[in-house]
Amino acid sequence: MNSMVDSCKSKVAIIKCEDYQEEKVYEAVRESVDLLGGIGGFIRDGDRVLLKPNLLSGKAPEKAVTTHPSVVSAVVRLVKEAGGIPYIGDSPGVGGLKRVAEKTGIKEVSDIMGVKLVEFDEAVNVENKKGHTFKRFEVAKAFLEADVIINLPKLKTHGQMLLTLCVKNNFGFVVGNRKAMWHLKAGIDVDFFAQMLLDLYLLIQPQLTIMDGIVGMEGDGPGSGDPKKVGLIFAGIDCVAIDTVICKTLGIPSDDVYTIKAARQKEIGKTDLKEIEVLGEDLEKIKIRDFKLPKTHDIGFRVPKFMSNFLKNIITSKPEIDYTKCRSCQVCVDSCPSQTMKTVNGKILIDSKTCIRCFCCQELCPEGAVGIKRGWLSDIL
Repeated sequence: MNSMVDSCKSKVAIIKCEDYQEEKVYEAVRESVDLLGGIGGFIRDGDRVLLKPNLLSGKAPEKAVTTHPSVVSAVVRLVKEAGGIPYIGDSPGVGGLKRVAEKTGIKEVSDIMGVKLVEFDEAVNVENKKGHTFKRFEVAKAFLEADVIINLPKLKTHGQMLLTLCVKNNFGFVVGNRKAMWHLKAGIDVDFFAQMLLDLYLLIQPQLTIMDGIVGMEGDGPGSGDPKKVGLIFAGIDCVAIDTVICKTLGIPSDDVYTIKAARQKEIGKTDLKEIEVLGEDLEKIKIRDFKLPKTHDIGFRVPKFMSNFLKNIITSKPEIDYTKCRSCQVCVDSCPSQTMKTVNGKILIDSKTCIRCFCCQELCPEGAVGIKRGWLSDIL
């Protein structure tokens, strides 16, 4: 086991946890936080503590779409032991918090442990003094009402951003359809979107982040990928540093993740492993082999802007509907920021010319009917 030695470095704790048996998860979460100084260093008696899991959509825990209820339960227990008053909040992509909480097992945690569920449905306009580019955000009012925020992301791939980890999970503080507004503003410019996510992180700045990496998602995440056993809990204060360490664990160059690349350029958090102190497990002994990235991991997002329109259709990936699974429920149509998707004679169609490739449709489709089609030249290259 590693130990704390350099207070100038960002600290990231990693603890092995093989499955979601509740007591095992609690011990792993507690141990990870103890390596950071203990839960008492983050919470005072009587603090209102907002737990922000990833509750993307109403899928069963074993689908690995959302933060597992055993992890949320473990953190609730820790918070209560420290004298804090925990509550759980998010703004799901589809279905509303009550429905999503029921299907993901979070409502059971809420009921058994007497913890309130708070849907992020009321927004407030907040100045972002630390922001580099974005100086104001409309975020959930619950952000202002919490004394402490604990970020509880899920380790997953992401069609647009490659991975959705600790920094990205803060996007859940943007209420409802305002998320679509940011996707529309960014268009196909992932660097714009990454900078927005970083500036939002600088506003939210959760006091503690605990990553559910016990079973992550590989392939075409964040909503339709495949569960992948990773067997790890990650914890820290610096979300950028945790994301960087996770990339090393998965064998992914950190600059391939747009938020980490932008963070390095803007000197936000620690992106150099030499400036990160890893506590707990030996980083060289826990590497995950053959972690599958989404089909969107092509060169399409990285071509020069003046070439993007010319190359868009032959290089880049795009959403594609599997009509054998599609129920025409309209979730994709309603969630499409650019209004690219339309229903014609009962069939959902995608206008490839106006698609901004945010993959919200693929992310939110409850049937897994929206897949990803790679550009033919991407496969050759």
